[in-house]
Amino acid sequence: MDNQFNRTELLIGKEGIEKLNNAKVAVFGLGGVGSYVVEGLVRAGVGNFVLIDDDKICITNLNRQILATTKTVGELKVEVAKQRILDINPNAKVEIYQEFFMPDSHDILDESIDYIVDAIDTVTAKIELVVRANKHNIPIISAMGTGNKLDPTKFEVTDIYKTSVCPLAKVMRKELRAREIKKLKVVYSKEEPIQPEQYSKASCKTNCVCPSGTKRTCTIRNQIPGSISFVPSVAGLIIAGEVIKDIL
Repeated sequence: MDNQFNRTELLIGKEGIEKLNNAKVAVFGLGGVGSYVVEGLVRAGVGNFVLIDDDKICITNLNRQILATTKTVGELKVEVAKQRILDINPNAKVEIYQEFFMPDSHDILDESIDYIVDAIDTVTAKIELVVRANKHNIPIISAMGTGNKLDPTKFEVTDIYKTSVCPLAKVMRKELRAREIKKLKVVYSKEEPIQPEQYSKASCKTNCVCPSGTKRTCTIRNQIPGSISFVPSVAGLIIAGEVIKDIL
């Protein structure tokens, strides 16, 4: 009987399909990178998810996040992601945590999780997640910076200590070395960051109203990185591919 994974089974066989169906992946961060990680995983046949994100979808997410549409603006990312997963695979199991992961967050990791994806923006949170993954002996892959980039062909999969160019990777190398973390699989770009257009406070509209009616204060400033549809999405799909290949 035909099902949504027939084409995938031609590549990885029935045993591979079963491995993915039984696998449980925790994805921290559901933005431009993390949302595409989830998309790649569920369409490949991963059957169990733990999703962690505190944010709501904003109108500024429409340019790059697959969860963002004019209909989902104002909704919680974890709720939208869960529904999207179930729309693709109704048999999937999805746990969601609406929280901003930080060092003082409760530990949701346990032996049932097969893989961790770090798609968080905050350095402190990224470091803490890597430390916890090592503590629980759970494989983890971490996304480095995708902002201020225009060339998706410059992404590479490597160890954190073999990275260059990326400012975020530089900070991560220093902090992980101080914590005696010996290795970390990452996806990073060798593209030199582009200097974003400068925004002044006068050009920002405060108390914006999203299409959903949600009022929010615009945070566009010159320190906010620029982004585009085809860069974080590629990083997310590369990460999904690495997770799937490692599980198989």
